[in-house]
Formats: sequence, C-alpha cells, structure tokens
Amino acid sequence: MISTPQQANGPATNILKVREDTDPFVFSLDESGAQRDSEPVPGWAEEDLDRPQLRSRIEPWLTSLVQADHLNLLVGSGLTTGMQHLARADVPKSMDAGRFNTHQEAISRAAKVSAEAARRETPNIEDEIRTANQLLRGLEILGDPAATPLAEDLRKVMIAFSASILKGERGLAIAGEGEREQAFTTLVAFLMSFASRTGTRDRLGLFTTNYDRVLEAGAELAGLHLIDRFVGSLSPIFRSSRLDLDLHYNPPGIRGEPRFVEGVARFTKLHGSLDWVDTGAAIRKVGVPFGAATLDPYLEVPGYTEADARRLMIYPNASKDRETAEFPYVELFRDFASAVARPNTVTVTYGYSFGDEHINRVLQDALTIPSTHLVVISYGDSLGRIMEAFEKWGHKSQMSLLIGPELADLTTLTKHYLPKPSIDFASRRMGELLRQRHGESNATSVRSKTDSATEVTP
Repeated sequence: MISTPQQANGPATNILKVREDTDPFVFSLDESGAQRDSEPVPGWAEEDLDRPQLRSRIEPWLTSLVQADHLNLLVGSGLTTGMQHLARADVPKSMDAGRFNTHQEAISRAAKVSAEAARRETPNIEDEIRTANQLLRGLEILGDPAATPLAEDLRKVMIAFSASILKGERGLAIAGEGEREQAFTTLVAFLMSFASRTGTRDRLGLFTTNYDRVLEAGAELAGLHLIDRFVGSLSPIFRSSRLDLDLHYNPPGIRGEPRFVEGVARFTKLHGSLDWVDTGAAIRKVGVPFGAATLDPYLEVPGYTEADARRLMIYPNASKDRETAEFPYVELFRDFASAVARPNTVTVTYGYSFGDEHINRVLQDALTIPSTHLVVISYGDSLGRIMEAFEKWGHKSQMSLLIGPELADLTTLTKHYLPKPSIDFASRRMGELLRQRHGESNATSVRSKTDSATEVTP
C-alpha cells in the first residue's frame, strides 16, 4: 500500500492522481529537482516535472471540478495545524491519558481499544472523554454512587479540553502581525477558491470536524456569509426545523428575477463547537470572541445557570456512531449525508485523516453514484487510512488524490494549484468579447499569451 512517510535523507513523498490517471503517481520535489518514485512513470511526467508542469496538470482539473452542480468542502484538523504553522503560533500540546480518578483503569482500557480501532498507538483525550461519557450514562442508569465523582472528573477534563482549544485559537490571535496576516490571507484565498461559485450553481457546503472557530474567523475576514442551523442575533438557538434559506437580491431595473448574493456558504460543524452550550432547554451559541483566554465569563449569563463545561457541545469522535444518533448531531449528519450523496456532486476533503467511520461511510456511499467525485487533499497519510480507502472502496476513477507537502501545503496549494474562479470568470468574459470583435484566432492567441504570462516558477 502506498503511504507518505518522510524520507530519512531526502525530500518528502507526494502522491498525485488527477484527470485520467489510473494509478497514483508518487514523486518527491525540492530545490535540487524531482525524483519519480512510481513505476511506470506516466507520460506527462516523463520529461519535465516541476511546479509549472504540476500546475498545468492540477489547476485546470480542480477548476472544472469545483464548478460542479453541487460542491462540498470537508475540513479536518489539518487546516488548523497548517494555520498555526504559517502564523508560527504556539501549538497546544496534545492532552494525554490519565486524568480520571474514578474507574481510571476501565476508562483507559476502553480508550485504548478505541485508539487501536483508529490506528493510533496511544489513546488521547478524545478517546477518554467518549469512553467516560458512555460509562457515566451506565452508572447513572444503575444508580451507582460512583456516577457523582465520575461526573466531576469529566467536568474537569472538559474544562481542560476546552482550554486547550481556546489556547490554540489564542495562539493564532496573538501571533506576530506579519505571520498572522499571512496565515489568514492564505486562509481567505483557500476558502474563496471554493466559495466563489457562479449564480447558477448550488451553494458551497462547508463541513468541518473541528471544534475551534478558525473557519469562522477566515469566513468573516473573507466577507463570506455562513448559513447554519442557528437562528437569532444575541443568543442564536439551534433549530431542527431550519428551512432551506438563502440570500438573494434584485438587480437594478429588473423585477421578479432575484439573483443569488455572492459569497454565501452553508456551514455545518459535525462534532459540535467550542461556543455551543446545552442550556437545558435548547442548544445555543455563546458569543465567545476569537482569542478569548477563558470561557467562564461568557457562561455567566441568566438562563445559562446549568451551562458548565460538561454541557459544552463538543463530542469527540467515536469509533462507533452513538454520538451521531443524538440531538443535535443527528441533524448535522443528516445535512452532511444529503449534501454529499447526491448526483453531480464533488466533495473535497482537506486535512481530514479518514479516522471517523461515520463520515467515511457517507463518503463511500456517495461514490456509488457514478456522477460524484471525491478529491482528497492532505499534507500526509502517516497512518495509511487515505490510501486504504482508495484501494478498498473500489471507485478509483471517481477519486482524485493530492497528498504530500508539495501538493497540500496551504501556501503552495492556494498559490499554485487551487482554482481562482473569479479570475477564470473574467478570463471567459474577455475571451467571449475577443471572439465577438476579432474572431476565434485572435481570442485563442490572446488566451495563450495570458496563460503563459501567468505561469509560475518553483
């Protein structure tokens, strides 16, 4: 099976499969040149293999895919990691096991089984929280006195877990001005490469497994309006009965023909969010500023008396699907499945490691529809989950792969490989105008010169 390990004495491995490729092409690329690690080498890579050649191979393909009737973008933790790297921000250390005083041995044992199922060597805090939640429910049903101390342990762990997420956000917010600006400028370019869709296409479906608000911060800077299931301004409330709302405007001088407002996407946080709380009567969104040091002041609100760390709507991924069958997660995953598994749909994943079986199942089922396509963009595949899915799912012609630092580094990806829809739209309009005025030959000549002038160098 192909994987993307870091080579001991050389550049990192990259995996590319786009267009008519039948097999992934493995290569490495650095300042000293390119190394082809696949046999046989595809015809397009036999001679030149540099960034301009890769761009000419990848960018037109992605440009055509993102203008499909339906487009979805699934973002995993790799985006936050990439942002922290760009901003040179402090990265919170991963929280290890061993924080429960009640039934610690049972929790650790079950968490280890969960980690092994996800191909991780050691369990992390997410495995423990999921296991402790399940155990607590059982103890409460049995009326076991141990439920009380376990609930207190879980509350403390959730406080620490939410604090680590806040710390990650704060690291970005207080990073050096130049690095922070570069990071968020790159994030804006990344988002708008997918969100800049023509008015005849369905809205971008933006999904994430992250608990932080990095995507929301980027969308705000980009002027991208996110439509989710929350309704209200002061204390938005989660609504199961959300209508299929959208934003339109009436062009000047035209009545009865509303058009889509540009810069709108449908947004779903599949595993919950740092600023969602269960107040007992409803799920509400709390106005926690990006970069806040603590959640406490924002939970001290009338009506939120029962909202503590245990009521934060953060549900770490589970190897089984129990959490996804409960409110509000059943609604969120219904939105995801209905958006992904429909004809003429392209789904792009970025920074998602294929570690959630409930998400993988939806992606795999969607590929049974011949007109769907899955694009996987990832900085690496150290656990081999992506390539295992590619080999076992049996729909290789409907999958494109961009794996490795050359292809998935945020800066390189947005600068060289992702489409620029707004520029492409202007280029098409220019081409049509030239054809009308000067004929096809001149339009083709000008387009050729334009393309060559915009070629990038490694």
